[in-house]
Parts: sequence; structure tokens; C-alpha cells
Amino acid sequence: MQEVKQFFLRHFIIAPFSAASWFTMIFAAGINPFAATGLMIAIYLGGNFTIKQVQLSSNVKQLGMSRSEYKHIQHQITEAKGKIKQLNSLYGQVRSVQAFKQVYEMNNLARRILTIVRKNPAKFYHVEKFFYSHLDSAVELTSKYAMLVNQPLKDQEIRIALQHTRETLTDVNKQLEQDLRGALATDIEQLQLELDYVDVTMKNNKPLLDMKGDFRNDRK
Repeated sequence: MQEVKQFFLRHFIIAPFSAASWFTMIFAAGINPFAATGLMIAIYLGGNFTIKQVQLSSNVKQLGMSRSEYKHIQHQITEAKGKIKQLNSLYGQVRSVQAFKQVYEMNNLARRILTIVRKNPAKFYHVEKFFYSHLDSAVELTSKYAMLVNQPLKDQEIRIALQHTRETLTDVNKQLEQDLRGALATDIEQLQLELDYVDVTMKNNKPLLDMKGDFRNDRK
């Protein structure tokens, strides 16, 4: 969401400036319209790049990361999107109801994890195994399962391989669940701290409320 906002903000800032520059170059400076248009495009692209770099520096500073860290995480997010898309494309190939349910759950978990990391890139370090290993395992095993289940031969060896793959997919599913818990861990801790604070505050305020109630009773 932040990326979308920053995208529109960049173009909202640079578009009027570029248009004003174009009119100035033509009507005030008397530059040829074709040359003015070329300069306007250069100003637009250069301004967009400059603002984007400023926004990137601001994002990196807020997250307490280096630029290389931030770019690496964004690269991992982009790759994960492609893998999830690949996983999503295997729905119609697995055939088995059990396998379909497993693919659906893995896809759902992966999307949730990715959404969390996109909103807060610092969460990447809580779920590194998801990006480096677990998501790859989900895609690779599902692809192999889809390949085996669509073979015309259904001998004992293939049946055993399919059963073993389904069992392994269950384990991968559990790994993704643990990754999601890891991504949410700090949020849960923060929520618990806030709840504890509210409880303590309410307990501290309760004697004051009781005293006010007693005072009203005395007045009556």
C-alpha cells in the first residue's frame, strides 16, 4: 500500500512541474516543440527517479536498515510473488481433494506471510526460512505431485510416491504455519503488553472510582 501511495505521490509532484516546464520552454524561451517535448520527458524521468530515491532513503531510515538490506528484501518479495503465482497455477493439476486442500492452505499461508513482510520489511528476518527454503519446498513438491498424479501409469511405486509426497506436503504446511506464527510473534507480544498495561491502569483507577462512589453516597 505504501508503495502505491508513493508511486502516485511522485507522479502527482513531477507531472505539473514537467508540464509547466514544457509551456515555459515553448512560450517563454521559444524552444522548438519537439526539443521541448524531449526535455520535458527527460525532466519527468529525472524528477521521478530523484523523488523515488528520496522516498527510498526515507523508508530505509524509518526501518533502520541499509539500502542493500532493503533492496535484498524487496528482491526476495518479488521472487516470492512469482513462486506463489506458480503454486497457485497448480490447483487444477493435483486432482486429489486432499492435495487440493493442502495446496490451498499453503497458498493462503504464503500470501499472508508475504503481505505481512510487504507491510513491514523488518519482519523478513523473522521468516527467512520461508523465503529461502519453505516456499521453494512447497512449489517443488506440489509440482512433482502434479506431474506424478497425471501419469497414465498408476502402479504400486507411483501410488507410494504420491502418498509420501502428500505426507511431506503436510509437513511443509506445518512449516508455513510456524513461519506465519513467527511473522506475527512481535505483534502478539506488543498486543499482550498493551493489554497488560490497560489491565494495570484499570486496576489502579478502580480505587479512585470506588472513592468517588462512596463520596456520592455520603452526600446523599
